[in-house]
Amino acid sequence: MIIKFKNDVKENEIDIIRKYLLNKGFELHESTGKTTKLIGVIGDTASFDPNSLYAYEFIDTVLRIQEPFKKVNRKFKPDDTIVDVSGVKIGGKKVVIMGGPCAVESESQIDEIIPIIKASGAKILRGGAYKPRTSPYSFQGLGDEGLDILQKASKKYNIPIVTEIMSVEDIPKFIEKVDLIQVGTRNMQNFALLKELGKIDKPILLKRGLSSTIEEWLMSAEYILDGGNKNVILCERGIRTYETSTRNTLDISSIPVIKKLTHLPIIVDPSHASGRWEYVESLSLAAIAAGADGLIIEVHQSPETALSDGQQSLKPDKFNNLIKKCKKIAQAIEKDL
Repeated sequence: MIIKFKNDVKENEIDIIRKYLLNKGFELHESTGKTTKLIGVIGDTASFDPNSLYAYEFIDTVLRIQEPFKKVNRKFKPDDTIVDVSGVKIGGKKVVIMGGPCAVESESQIDEIIPIIKASGAKILRGGAYKPRTSPYSFQGLGDEGLDILQKASKKYNIPIVTEIMSVEDIPKFIEKVDLIQVGTRNMQNFALLKELGKIDKPILLKRGLSSTIEEWLMSAEYILDGGNKNVILCERGIRTYETSTRNTLDISSIPVIKKLTHLPIIVDPSHASGRWEYVESLSLAAIAAGADGLIIEVHQSPETALSDGQQSLKPDKFNNLIKKCKKIAQAIEKDL
């Protein structure tokens, strides 16, 4: 249930409602926007008559929420959430590009790629230190060594990093060394991990599960927000369908749906969605045109020799040309890149 106050409401009047609802055992989630003041009421409201609140002359609207997700719901917070990733703000009128290799292979590899992606316009470096792979025989990443390489490069080149976390036990070192913690598609419903990430204040990049509905995806985000961490960025990376021409099927329609349902920003991963480098450009442009707040793209100096996902990685020149085109699309929809 959501309570919207009239614009001229006073703080002592809000406090009357606050105490009244708390005494009834409800949990409250308050939101103050540019022109609105809201209280979200969480709990069993089935036996509570919302119309009774209209007795207070400073209450404008009382609305029941049908969706199971509450704190990520745009009805709870009408204004867009802007997530600050070590100075890079994601959401609102900015389109942010994240780029880098699928996996960290060596220190020299990362040293070489960062100046390239920064010159093209990337604001955040992506790179996998720990790699969850379908096959146990595939390259699993450098682990702690890879994480140290990323941290060192972040400080050296003054660029935030995003990398994937695999387990609850790794949270302390991710807090220390990582700017944006990625929860991969396989862990989207790892609720033990989501609960613990809700207890920290580091930004979280939550990828959609490859067979998950939008509601399931948002419920996973709800776990994190419910724990107290409001810094969540959603990432659409394609879902599994019957189509075999691409690695996954990029659900472009999820972007406007997410924009309607939640205040959280959403970025798109065209590399994992397509699985082929030649499709990345078209999907990237479509994602920005549909309203995405950013892209996370795999870039490699030599995709032919990459230890992971070379077939979907862009070479630096193609990445640079893509960013130029993305800027034109962003301008057309009145955004900045």
